[in-house]
Amino acid sequence: MKGVAVIGAGVAGIQAALDLADHGVHVHLIEREPGIGGHMAQLDKTFPTNDCSMCILSPKLVDVARHPRITIHTMSEVECIEGEVGNFTVYIRKQPRFVDEELCNGCGDCVEVCPVEVYNRFDAGIGVRKAIYKAHPQVIPDVVVRDDVHCIDCGLCYDVCGRDAILKEEQERALTLEVASIVVSTGFALFNAQHKPQLSYLAVPDVITSLELERMINASGPTAGTLSRLSNGKKPRSVVFIQCVGSRDTSVDRPWCSCVCCMYAIKNAILIKEKDPSTDVTICYMDIRAYGKGYQEFYDRAEAMGIRFLRGLPGEVREGHDTLDLPVEDTETGKIHLLHPDLVVLSVGMEPPADLKALAGVLGIDRDEIGFLGGLDPKLDPVATIKPGIYIAGAVNAPRDIPDSVAQGEAAAMRAFTDAVRST
Repeated sequence: MKGVAVIGAGVAGIQAALDLADHGVHVHLIEREPGIGGHMAQLDKTFPTNDCSMCILSPKLVDVARHPRITIHTMSEVECIEGEVGNFTVYIRKQPRFVDEELCNGCGDCVEVCPVEVYNRFDAGIGVRKAIYKAHPQVIPDVVVRDDVHCIDCGLCYDVCGRDAILKEEQERALTLEVASIVVSTGFALFNAQHKPQLSYLAVPDVITSLELERMINASGPTAGTLSRLSNGKKPRSVVFIQCVGSRDTSVDRPWCSCVCCMYAIKNAILIKEKDPSTDVTICYMDIRAYGKGYQEFYDRAEAMGIRFLRGLPGEVREGHDTLDLPVEDTETGKIHLLHPDLVVLSVGMEPPADLKALAGVLGIDRDEIGFLGGLDPKLDPVATIKPGIYIAGAVNAPRDIPDSVAQGEAAAMRAFTDAVRST
């Protein structure tokens, strides 16, 4: 039986890989980042249960790493695909890690001695990382990566590594895989809030994005779960969430709803209130879309905790005296409110990754009018594409929450399994 290639190792790709491997199919899990897990690994809690995100994800990461039928290809991207269903050839380009993955045990001694600190993309810029690093403590594979761009070649990591796992030189490699089918689950990108200059993102320190907030309130994040203002390090007495930043907004060519923003804002508002009930929390919204199981009850819980829902979106965020100024028109009453929060959180929406157009060309499949990968029939066959043997799962197809992404990963896995069986 031929194997299956899963491109993208977020939660949808991980679920697809595990389902296929448990059914006896060998899976090649391809991920361009140094570790698997995707955006879910960055989150603190998940709605509507407020379960720990990594408590759900980590066991799946470990299962993937230990599964004898799953081969993980990190720091790898698909360059070309040839063939047809049952007989695909996938050409991969693997970037150098500058670390011997067989020798490294992830002890972190090299990270401790590295003198270089740079922007940490995993922490959304709230924290820093070293020039040799692991994205987070539970990363899979549990192997460091040396950032050759920022490394000053001081030699300390070479000296401290007792296993001689740090490589001074390493070249990119080309890999060729023969598979029966392909599952594409490369996920989404987040809207760049700088495209809404009136919201003052990066111009005013106390205006942050939802992902930056996630990393702040995460106990394993750069601030150890402490929420503070970036301007002065003080605890915010009042927080305002602004919804639909880069969603349902034709002024930035983002007319679609991003599906998750209402609920993750409510989740984070509840977490802030639970940690300090005296914090004043307001959510400025266009419409609240609490459509899933338990979502309305989650909204009701937030209201009962004293979280204020104000129907109206601020026109401009300005710096005031020690606080921010937000004029908001309540669209239900017509009344103008002038809010003075210490911290503003922009609930940024989902959008297609910048390189998805190129990947669609490699795969030979279409994108929809938004730019996500288009399915053959979103109602009758939501995981199939116009190319037989290539299936889509998760937010690469449209904005989705975690349960829907997992469900679609399972559906894509079973379609790919059928192709693998037929290829024998």
